[in-house]
Amino acid sequence: MADVYSSAFIQVMAGEPSVIGVSSWRNELPTLTGRVVTLREPVSQDLGPLVDLLSLGDATRFGLDEPVSEVGVQELIDRFARDRASGIAFTYVITLATARTIVGLAQVRQLDPSFEAAEWEGLMAPSTRGSGMFLEAARLVGSFAFGTIGAHRIEARVLLQNGRANGALRKMGAVQEGILRRSVRRGGEYFDQVLWSLLKEDWGDHWVSTAPRVH
Repeated sequence: MADVYSSAFIQVMAGEPSVIGVSSWRNELPTLTGRVVTLREPVSQDLGPLVDLLSLGDATRFGLDEPVSEVGVQELIDRFARDRASGIAFTYVITLATARTIVGLAQVRQLDPSFEAAEWEGLMAPSTRGSGMFLEAARLVGSFAFGTIGAHRIEARVLLQNGRANGALRKMGAVQEGILRRSVRRGGEYFDQVLWSLLKEDWGDHWVSTAPRVH
């Protein structure tokens, strides 16, 4: 029922970001606009849709340890803003470009003080499968991570049985580096994950503009 089209974790090995880029995204996360989807920072008005999204059976949790509730998700939204301001993570809600309906969530979080290593969590609603929205959102997030943050290497850990997410990464030119046996627990059971990698020099045709658009 909850066939969530998600990429569980991405690790980013980043180069030194520019001072301008760092100060800019820490002060205000730029909106990223594609043909079908628009990515923006989560706000309190997103509470209801995010509760629904995070309540899906196999959704990634973005550090939410307790059962999903309005209070817990509001605290999560507040934390997203604090983490962005301190430069340790950035988080986007993924919306339909026309209807502005929330269909996903993506986050890149540092694993060391210099942001040379970070992890990414991504979640897409079941209604988006086969639509190409995941690929477009991933290209926007990847281009922002490689171009603005200064990322060099992106690693993705995806459940072995998540054929759609694994297929999408393959389409993007990701290289499968191995199987992580029983590396994640879901509902008291351990599952295998596929380890993928993408390099900045291999991003190629997936580059898209993440600069603000003038209307």
